[in-house]
Amino acid sequence: MTERTSSAPKASLRWRIVGGLAQISRVATPIRIVLDLSAWVFAIFIAGLLRFEMVVAEVFAQGFWRLVPIVVVLQLLTGTATGLYRRRWRYGSFDEVAALVAAAALNMGGLFLLNQFYLGTPRPVPQSAMLLGGAIGLLLTAGVRYTWRLVTDYLRRPSLDDAERLLIFSDGEVAVEVVAAMLRNTGSVYVPVGLIDDRRNRRRLSIQGVPVLGGRSELKAAAERSGATAILVALPEPDPGLMGEIADQASSIGLRVKVLPTVAQMLDGSISVAGIRNLTEADLLGRRQVDTNVEEIVGYVQGRRVLVTGAGGSIGSELCRQLSRYEPAELIMLDRDESALHAVEMSISGRAMLDTPNTALCNLRDADALNRIFEERRPEVVFHAAALKHLPLLEQFPAEGFKTNVMGTLNTLQAAQRVGVEVFVNVSTDKAANPTSVLGYSKRVAERLTAHIGAKADGTYLSVRFGNVLGSRGSVLVAFREQIKAGGPVTVTDKNVTRFFMTVAEAVQLVIQAGAISHPGEVLVLDMGEPVRIYDIARRLIAQSGENIDIAITGLRPGEKLHEELFSDDEADHRPKHPLISHARVPVLDPDQLPSDMSPEVLFEWMRRVCGGDSGSRKTAVRTE
Repeated sequence: MTERTSSAPKASLRWRIVGGLAQISRVATPIRIVLDLSAWVFAIFIAGLLRFEMVVAEVFAQGFWRLVPIVVVLQLLTGTATGLYRRRWRYGSFDEVAALVAAAALNMGGLFLLNQFYLGTPRPVPQSAMLLGGAIGLLLTAGVRYTWRLVTDYLRRPSLDDAERLLIFSDGEVAVEVVAAMLRNTGSVYVPVGLIDDRRNRRRLSIQGVPVLGGRSELKAAAERSGATAILVALPEPDPGLMGEIADQASSIGLRVKVLPTVAQMLDGSISVAGIRNLTEADLLGRRQVDTNVEEIVGYVQGRRVLVTGAGGSIGSELCRQLSRYEPAELIMLDRDESALHAVEMSISGRAMLDTPNTALCNLRDADALNRIFEERRPEVVFHAAALKHLPLLEQFPAEGFKTNVMGTLNTLQAAQRVGVEVFVNVSTDKAANPTSVLGYSKRVAERLTAHIGAKADGTYLSVRFGNVLGSRGSVLVAFREQIKAGGPVTVTDKNVTRFFMTVAEAVQLVIQAGAISHPGEVLVLDMGEPVRIYDIARRLIAQSGENIDIAITGLRPGEKLHEELFSDDEADHRPKHPLISHARVPVLDPDQLPSDMSPEVLFEWMRRVCGGDSGSRKTAVRTE
């Protein structure tokens, strides 16, 4: 309490001084002119004083006052001519140096000539002193600016009493921008107290008084020395895994980790303190930025009737939001969940009356209802994102997975073929590669059915395969957050289990992109970088929360893999069009081969057989449906 009381007057005084400087800035140019004139007059006087062995009377006896108006006029002329008094540069900045030197040279030359030929005898100041006076004048005017800059920068610095002490980890010019952004903002909630740089030749560097305190190996000592409570990672594009390493190291010594929002803000010089944010799951996974070819997307979406199934889901809703930006003639959002349709319409238009043609309520299992919608609306582009996706639940109820993921997909494919859909994109999953679960089998069958229709239809019918989506409903990271909020424990199936991850926005961008570059019958596999160990993510999220929470190992669930795969054994990684999208061929499956018996065991055995799975992989009894 005492500290707060004592620091308040200081903070108030700083604000009053800064406010006063803001008022002064309205008449800053006249004040700076007076400072420069005074500096030059004083410089010539000092030069004369030195020449006459510090005898003041001798200086004035020589007629020093005759020189004062000349010095004033010359400085006004040269300062205006060189731009010093036209606010062409920030006062006290490095950009002013050239103009300052030019003005000093002109002043010294003019005074030298006037003193030599026009001011009579005795000269106001000896010629030898005139040259010295020019040098002193340059130093004084530069010194005035430097002092002004130091004082104003100091007064604008955030107070150590009110702002969070921050270490900055960077390896380039971004650190300079970040430090400047913080130190020129009195109200900043962060104050930089040290730099972390792994390069040895930077160890004695200081940026605006903020020193390099060592590399990552010395992070603990740097934090203790500076009193920092957080570290800001200010890198244009961190390597995959680097963010996780920094997060692990920081959490072990009690430092919070913060990041800058986007690569663009770091590169275009628009860094601001307000943009600094806490670490997210995407940062922990080292996700790269997706380079999407907007021209290709616009080419096949703009002005077309576009239909999205599963529009209320995590992928479907983001698909609708992004597609709406490309100006389709119509965007038809289809789902069986009315509440989900309400939410996605609200997120796009800001209203959700559910009374417009943009929403369609339909269950894909109902082929007649689906056909009526396709006949009435005549979509030209279809994104099929509807699916049942929870692996453990589908292991218990395989018939439900078959009805939605297989029969629902077939119904949608046939309805699209019937009305002449030009582009059909089936959203699949990496669990369809060498599948071992009901989810994987059903999605693999859906890929093969899409390939079959694609071989016959006039349009382009394809599948897109990717892994876990960060933040999607029911995803592992959402579960982790809820478990941490509840006090734990956080449950992980196996300490070594890994998964591929993408953000929702990245996945959807590449799904849309895929529709522009695929050939009929292909499955496109999205590059998600390196697989991530789930145990590490759980540990980092717990550390970020600051809570002491246990991690419980529960064991792999039936049908679950230790490591997911992106390609089946007979598929190759071929990327002819986009660096993040692989193209593979999928064997076709005739719908006539689908089983009529919907008993769980028959369905599972049939899906396993057509997908080339191992019958021994099924380790749990299914419930009678």
